[in-house]
Amino acid sequence: MPDVMKTLLMNPPSFENFDGGASSRWPATREIESYWYPVWLSYPAGLIPGSRLLDASPHKVNWQQTIEISKDYEFLVLYTSTVGFASDVKLIRKIKESNPGLKIAFVGPHGHIKPDETLTASEDIDFVTRGEFDHSVAEYAHGKPIEQIMGVSYRKEGKVVHNAPRPQLHTAELDALPFATDTYKRDLTIEKYNVPFLLHPFVSFYTTRGCPALCTFCMWPQTVSGHAWRTRSVDNVVQEVKNTLEYFPQMKEIFFDDDTFNIRKDRAIELSQKFKPLKFQWSCTARCHSKYEELRAMADGGARLFIVGFESGDPQILKNIKKGATVEMAREFMKNCKKVGIKVHGDFIIGLPGETKETINKTIDFAKELDCETIQVSLAHAMPGTELYDSMAKEGFLKVEALADSGGHQLPHIEYPHLSKAEMMGGVNRFYDEYYFRPRVAWRIVKEALWDGHERKRLYEEATSFLKLRAERLKWVRQGGDAPKPMISVPETPSASGND
Repeated sequence: MPDVMKTLLMNPPSFENFDGGASSRWPATREIESYWYPVWLSYPAGLIPGSRLLDASPHKVNWQQTIEISKDYEFLVLYTSTVGFASDVKLIRKIKESNPGLKIAFVGPHGHIKPDETLTASEDIDFVTRGEFDHSVAEYAHGKPIEQIMGVSYRKEGKVVHNAPRPQLHTAELDALPFATDTYKRDLTIEKYNVPFLLHPFVSFYTTRGCPALCTFCMWPQTVSGHAWRTRSVDNVVQEVKNTLEYFPQMKEIFFDDDTFNIRKDRAIELSQKFKPLKFQWSCTARCHSKYEELRAMADGGARLFIVGFESGDPQILKNIKKGATVEMAREFMKNCKKVGIKVHGDFIIGLPGETKETINKTIDFAKELDCETIQVSLAHAMPGTELYDSMAKEGFLKVEALADSGGHQLPHIEYPHLSKAEMMGGVNRFYDEYYFRPRVAWRIVKEALWDGHERKRLYEEATSFLKLRAERLKWVRQGGDAPKPMISVPETPSASGND
């Protein structure tokens, strides 16, 4: 098609095991190698005829291979992150040396938050997008002049120009987008995607965009997706589920990777009722506000597991971060999930505002009381563009030199006068140890792999990776938080723009 630029949409190679791109729940190298689907990139890939979606890290495509692949294209759409940005800038320099005429757009939260700084960082970047970029890059690929494309920033006569924000997509427009899974079928290998607490292989996509919750630390609703909760129609979601079941008969479950799947009770129940005849297993993100009736309907419709951000066991910390949930809600939610047979993967964070040695202990005890199937413990990260970033910078608690090490591993970059970086990292290690080294919990995980050779192999590899990183963290703590690794800095001052 001569009127359409030959387009490569890329989640680029970066650090080993790094999953900082299009649908990452957290832009950092993980304790265990795992990869989420590049959902955001899949939509414009479906809108641009002849395009290719290259998800480099899970498909083990290295820098040199990426450079070679890029030679065949006229337009590159690269999904960047704050952690991977410096690496991505170096990569496109090499790409441009091999293909000087290539046009390059950077998409994702980093450019949305800091469009001027992103463009200034490299003359190889032709434009950046702000907000949802499905149609912005598709319009460019179809030949629309950059001056007429909403939601983009670019250089003109030595100055950065910011076009008007692009309105967010709502139900009719979301339903009109191509299915993410059509792009997966064309360009990706689903066996390459692994998340420890999801069945393998799995497939994930969105049924909504945005999240009305006001959690101060959460990057996505405060950047690209916004706080307005916008839904695809139930029938549209069901049709994609049917297609997915047909496309990938080897798939063991679907993961609905919305910011929060269960915001509205009636929609969650209606979807679950329409899922039931399809007889498939699924998992999703969830908040702990759902009551027994809704959870029962979801379980009957095939729900297997929820990812739930409990964050802390301290009531004041939950208020500090505007979580909109309480420890009492969490307890009731977990009790009802166990009644209906839905497993829970609980997410917790060490180092949020108000954290002390005592609150760390309280959260560890709270996690053990909830007794989720599996957990993930993160260090508090104030990502640029978030309310947490602004408050931590204002109070002088933000240590900008230590967002991550040169391997993309998360390191503390918030430090309080009463709680050191080493104490917080030590809290993460102790949290995992106290939770998982309980005999009944270890047995619960191992027994599922006893009669499944595939799961047994995966469990062994994950345990090996986790114990290796655990040893590195312990060494870091013993050195007092002064490991001699190069650091990836957090940008000093946010300048958010776009239609948050």
